[in-house]
Amino acid sequence: MPSQRLKTIRVAKPWGRETLWPGFDNPEGERIGEIWFQAPPGADPELMVKYLFTSERLSIQVHEDDASALAAGHARGKDEAWIILAAEPDSTIALGLTHEATQDFLRAAALDGSIETLVDWKPVAAGDVIYSPARTVHAIGAGLTLIEVQQNVDLTYRLYDYGRPRELHVDAGIAVSDPVPFTRTTTPRTVAPGRSVLTEGGKFIVERWDWTGSRTVVLGSDRSGWLIPVLGGGLIDNAPYHAGECWLVEGRATIAPDPSGDLLFAYPGAAPMAIFEA
Repeated sequence: MPSQRLKTIRVAKPWGRETLWPGFDNPEGERIGEIWFQAPPGADPELMVKYLFTSERLSIQVHEDDASALAAGHARGKDEAWIILAAEPDSTIALGLTHEATQDFLRAAALDGSIETLVDWKPVAAGDVIYSPARTVHAIGAGLTLIEVQQNVDLTYRLYDYGRPRELHVDAGIAVSDPVPFTRTTTPRTVAPGRSVLTEGGKFIVERWDWTGSRTVVLGSDRSGWLIPVLGGGLIDNAPYHAGECWLVEGRATIAPDPSGDLLFAYPGAAPMAIFEA
């Protein structure tokens, strides 16, 4: 199947921003919180790609893993990765807890609001990459522009939302939470000239590509990949792509990035694949 440019969906949020990222305009001056890319009708791809623009903290939340999600009738759980594009000097992301706790302790903290200081607010900066496995209690802070790659499921349990009038899911969320400090480290590494792996060892891989000329990606009949032009553009199978888009790649595709571009590629799996034609 030829590569497809996915439909762009803009979502206004009270915690969103009017100023977005290169490649996105905002003529109406809306407070855009999310831009995500819609799969073709009838498809249920394993991954989803979003941009997030935050002016306030997002809710403290948690996601189910594959096992508990499947038992509850969902297609999959929800691991996430965040690639930080821009950050204010004091921007943070909450990851795990400051100390190990019981689920009862976590529930009480969610109900009385002390969970705000129980979660571990870690400083982040442009260029950081974070992989957040399911069951991690987390929250994205203010002043951030980031790309989120996630398992494709609409399944979020809010534990605390700073008094905003939105539904909480304390009991369901506590049941699937690991109330412990966050210890996972994400260390990008170069695996070949022009090819760096940003995340691995989880449910999906995110790579950064930087080369001149063209290369052919071969995924086979049972895998898909998501081409994410962050800056600049290029050609995919001789069709132009641009920053602010996301393309679904199935089978094979020949990709020629602009020399000044910044290009990400995501695909399911725990380890990098040999995906380039020799």
